[in-house]
Amino acid sequence: MKKLEFMVIHCTATREGQEISADLIRQWHTAKPPKGHGWRKVGYTDMIHLGGELENLTPFDQDDEVDGYEITNGVRGINSISRHVVYVGGLDASGRNAKDTRTEQQIATLTTYVKYMVMRHPGIKIAGHNQFAAKDCPSFDVPTFLRSINIAEENIHC
Repeated sequence: MKKLEFMVIHCTATREGQEISADLIRQWHTAKPPKGHGWRKVGYTDMIHLGGELENLTPFDQDDEVDGYEITNGVRGINSISRHVVYVGGLDASGRNAKDTRTEQQIATLTTYVKYMVMRHPGIKIAGHNQFAAKDCPSFDVPTFLRSINIAEENIHC
């Protein structure tokens, strides 16, 4: 067990307006290559659907520790100290270019989610996947979003 230090925001890297299921995400992550990554389990803790519904993908408790069963494969090197939330979307309609495709409902859910995590875990740092890896994910500037919803600077990973 390690102390929870990060909450990382991701996108599914799917086309704008295209809903996908948790089962499909699990397939992408756990199927053997070339159909998937071949991971032991899914890469995210929770998923925010287009309509703003929040779906749990990996069970977790509410304490400040990351137990073995809570670890997901969201960002190499920090998974044992992180929670990962993903929103459906992140690509334009062509599926070729990164785009902030969050719906109003997704933004509302993500706002509540982030504020709850900070309230529950006051020392947590919130970041986008792209702050740890050379990726576009989550297709928006997370620190700017966090400031727009009044998250304290000490909770913003820069």
